[in-house]
Amino acid sequence: MALSRSTRLLALATAAASAWVISAAPAPSPGAPGVGDPYFPQLGNGGYDVRHYALDVAYNPDTDRLDGRTTVTARATKNLSSFDLDLQKLEVTSVEVNGRRAGFSRSGDEIKITPKSYLRKGRTFDVTVVYGGVPEPLSGPIVFGSDYGWMKTKDGVFVACEPNAASTWFPSSDHPSDKATFDIRIKAPKGLTGVSNGRLVSTRDEGSDTVSHWRESRPMATYLATATIGKFDVKTGKTPGGTPIYVAIDPVLQNSGQVDVYGLTSEITDYWSTVFGPYPFEETGAIVDDMPQAGFSLETQSKPIYSAVRSEGTIAHELAHQWFGDSVSVERWKDIWLNEGFATYASWLWNEHKGRTSAHDAFIAAYNRYPAGDKFWTTVVADPQRDTMFASAVYQRGAMALQALRERIGDSAFFKLLPAWTEENRYGNAEIDDFVDLAEEISGMSLDGLFETWIYQPSKPGSPSAR
Repeated sequence: MALSRSTRLLALATAAASAWVISAAPAPSPGAPGVGDPYFPQLGNGGYDVRHYALDVAYNPDTDRLDGRTTVTARATKNLSSFDLDLQKLEVTSVEVNGRRAGFSRSGDEIKITPKSYLRKGRTFDVTVVYGGVPEPLSGPIVFGSDYGWMKTKDGVFVACEPNAASTWFPSSDHPSDKATFDIRIKAPKGLTGVSNGRLVSTRDEGSDTVSHWRESRPMATYLATATIGKFDVKTGKTPGGTPIYVAIDPVLQNSGQVDVYGLTSEITDYWSTVFGPYPFEETGAIVDDMPQAGFSLETQSKPIYSAVRSEGTIAHELAHQWFGDSVSVERWKDIWLNEGFATYASWLWNEHKGRTSAHDAFIAAYNRYPAGDKFWTTVVADPQRDTMFASAVYQRGAMALQALRERIGDSAFFKLLPAWTEENRYGNAEIDDFVDLAEEISGMSLDGLFETWIYQPSKPGSPSAR
């Protein structure tokens, strides 16, 4: 069949337009090796957005060896010729992209991956990394001078990774701005329990080992992932409000304190749901391990991890993080006040709720604890710097800022603000300026001066008003 002249001309014009579109498309280029966080410039990676992690980890406590297979599902945000994943120390044996062998090289804590063909912007792809070795915990001044990350215990491992240790045990885009859902399968010798985030999907025996499959179906920052292994007594049920609960306690610690971890976790979860908005995850709980070398607790998503039986106030603090830090995560690590100041203030609210000390009295006591010349007041809470990001001022002065805000705008606006914040940013990331803007919107007040005084000023504010 012959084409008319007009049809031929239309076909030529269409082909020319298509050629122009192809030539105008950006050429493939490498993804950035970090997101540019001022505190951790090489953490996270550019050029893609992670959607899901499928982790398969096998751990042998006798040798401390970890063997892992991680599949990362991500969406390309540009035409990618190559991209990076973060992985510290462990040896990589193979990498596949979309089921095909890919080239890779190592530079420090970065794996640079080059697929067989470039990845188009907007397309979803899978990268599978097989790796192994003996994970090493991180150390230094950041986490109160303690080791953190993958830490060997007498009967297994305690895994608490804030801020930058998730990549000590699995390849990832290890920054809270790149959240994803998780499936985590933990293989460990029979007699040990592997506990992770979300809900337990299944357990099965595999020779002399047991495999536990956990699924976190809500977006999670990498540092909140855990694969803690050991001997645990497990209690499950539901809170009075109907939230499933899973509490695992090392039997060595069962009778070491007067704190009812299960009961308090249940009660506090339900109470925070009335103050901060609906509980954001499928399950609440706790992991309580015998790990005296750590000396800290962490708000691992859905199940805070405690290195011993901790106080009621600590449980209130870590559970508040499920809203402030886990569901609403920081955009950059300098915004850590949005996590720690809020969780510390929550412990003040808990005592107020229980009829002990009012949040106002806790505010005054904290203010009076440090004289004007104390270096406590020199920390800029809104940007505390990497090595002092968990300085006591971020917690205590951060909580003072919230009580000062409450007293400025009144209880009605303040207790409207908290659940509005968690709803507006649910499962996402936020910055301090976002919170200030929302506080001003809800209160109808200009609040720049208040926040300047309490979280930006490197000196002791004038005396707060007494009531």
